Amino acid sequence: MLQGKALPPVRPITRGPKFHWFGYYDKLQFDSTSRHCLGMEVDFEHRSPRAEDTIRVGVIDTERQDKWRELGTTRAWNWQQGCMLQWLPGSRDEVIWNDRREGRFVSVIHHVGTGRERVLDSPIYALANRAPWAITTDFRRLNHTRPGYGYAGVPDPNVNQAAPKDAGIWRVDLATGQSKLLFSVADALDVPQPKGDWSYSPWSVSKHWFNHLLISPDNRRFIFLHRWRGPKEKQGFATRLFTMNADGTQPYVLDPYGQTSHFIWRDAKHIAAFAWHPSLGKQRFYLYEDQTDQVTPIGPDVMTVNGHNTYLAPGKWILNDTYPDATRLQHVYLYNPETNERRALGDFHSPTEYTGEWRCDTHPRSSPDGMKVCIDSPHAGGRQMYLIDLRRYW
Repeated sequence: MLQGKALPPVRPITRGPKFHWFGYYDKLQFDSTSRHCLGMEVDFEHRSPRAEDTIRVGVIDTERQDKWRELGTTRAWNWQQGCMLQWLPGSRDEVIWNDRREGRFVSVIHHVGTGRERVLDSPIYALANRAPWAITTDFRRLNHTRPGYGYAGVPDPNVNQAAPKDAGIWRVDLATGQSKLLFSVADALDVPQPKGDWSYSPWSVSKHWFNHLLISPDNRRFIFLHRWRGPKEKQGFATRLFTMNADGTQPYVLDPYGQTSHFIWRDAKHIAAFAWHPSLGKQRFYLYEDQTDQVTPIGPDVMTVNGHNTYLAPGKWILNDTYPDATRLQHVYLYNPETNERRALGDFHSPTEYTGEWRCDTHPRSSPDGMKVCIDSPHAGGRQMYLIDLRRYW
């Protein structure tokens, strides 16, 4: 049920004339002390990134007048996920982001104190928890299969291939930068549908790709979306939700029903995702138990629309948001699955020009101590980052 509790304080932590944002909801924006948060700065809005566009990467001290300090720049970015900027898990000193250098996509590990950098020969997508490895996918392919999630500047050598054997998911060693292909796009087509066929385009006439990778908290498995588009989908796409061992073995189709969207690991065995499932016969949030058929609806009468969901530390509450409603308001809120309680954190207007590839989702991200939430929002004129203070909210 909805609660009438007063909204928590909200303040901007970046300001114009330039625009600032962080991007996706499942990355570590805050350091291990919950004091310093990361962000990106750009000079323009409302168009696709071009190969020559450079953005700045910075860190904000939320306990020192929200002072911005530039760390570097990048030419590998998009509006939805930025440059995969994030803290190394558990670190207060090192951050990582993707860049384009010498005609290829790479990643940069930057020490915020000394400015020392290490450049890895591969970009990254998701980091293992306190372990020196990551997984990644092909940002060249994403740039044309899913505009807004890939990077401009490096052409896809497989642009005319439906399911290439040399593109897919790689494991990246953060110490050496070496990468190993774990599971190719072609491999995905060899995994049969556990629920039989649906009314989607045949795979042979569809273009396939991977998106939205995330490693489990115990680093043993990872999750990703296998997506494809064919004549029947037209501008849309179909989706399968996969989990897999960290070495690329034991692929498992967790959701075969074609409509999986945002998801997050609750723990090492469970994933909360917005999807369609026959148990309710509608799109809602569901809790999936990995490698089983156990699926449980989450707040089906309260969390009724798609959003960007995470678990607020220490895991009792779900942090979520919505896309713009009929009045163009994006709602950020908390939900308690045990009590069915929903608490509003704020309602933020999104002007009509923020749509499609360059929309500005709030993408709420929490600090490790669970006392701060940061969002991206254009409600005051241009996308900026805002801090929601939960210290007096409880």
